[in-house]
Amino acid sequence: MDEIRSTGKTVDDALTEALIQLGTTSDQVEYDVIEKGSAGFLGIGSKPAVIVVRRKKKEEAADLSLEKENPVSKVPEEKTEKKEAASKVSEEKAEKKVTASKVSEEKAEKKESSSKAQEEKAEKKEAASLAKAEKEVTPLDGKAMEQKVDSFLKELFRAMEMKVDIQYQIDEANRTVGIDLSGDEMGILIGKRGQTLDSLQYLISLVVNKDEQEYVRIKLDTENYRKRRRATLENLAKNIAYKVKRERKPVTLEPMNPYERRIIHSALQNDRYVETHSEGSEPYRRVVVSLKKIS
Repeated sequence: MDEIRSTGKTVDDALTEALIQLGTTSDQVEYDVIEKGSAGFLGIGSKPAVIVVRRKKKEEAADLSLEKENPVSKVPEEKTEKKEAASKVSEEKAEKKVTASKVSEEKAEKKESSSKAQEEKAEKKEAASLAKAEKEVTPLDGKAMEQKVDSFLKELFRAMEMKVDIQYQIDEANRTVGIDLSGDEMGILIGKRGQTLDSLQYLISLVVNKDEQEYVRIKLDTENYRKRRRATLENLAKNIAYKVKRERKPVTLEPMNPYERRIIHSALQNDRYVETHSEGSEPYRRVVVSLKKIS
């Protein structure tokens, strides 16, 4: 199979899905955009992105494969002595700039270290909060909690004029309520990159915990979206890492929530050639993928 038609909420999602089906990476294919896709208004009237993806010719793919084997870009051999002399001059200039750039790099490293420290602090705080909630908790009244959540969701979906089937998985000991939604219009509830689903989960959490003395954790999903989104992000991380190795330039991803940023960090934490860190403030905090500094 050398050419397929792929769809997704965005062109990036459609491309990732095509790469999975073809069992290859982004450097081995080329694609044409048929439809860019549209998010619609609040998820209503949204259109998927449509692309046609085809494998590159063997000659071109072979060149890229050789380049992939060596993550450090190879300097082409110079054909004339004049070009060699020019290359040496450029190298000498680059070496002179190293000393001046070290100060800037140290400042950037300090800033990156501070950013990572803040993110780690937030993650530790969240972990401590969950640990505290799990310690000496009072078992949840599963039946009463299900009725409470069911009442809120049915009223909400009635107002939205949507028919949604709701399934519950309640862990009374750990005070956790799992909710799985199914129906004909789940794309509206998922929203762009799961933002609507995250917002709905937050609203349910507010309603559930309003009169509770101990915290109740809500896990909302539909059509196995959480698992599919994780797989998409992991594939995106690998493709971005290859691009960084090939072009030797850092890549900044789109803003993500803390959960999705952790997926990117985790997917690349064992990569020998790239590293990740986060920049910016919520809700516009982004993951940056860059080459590791070789000492």
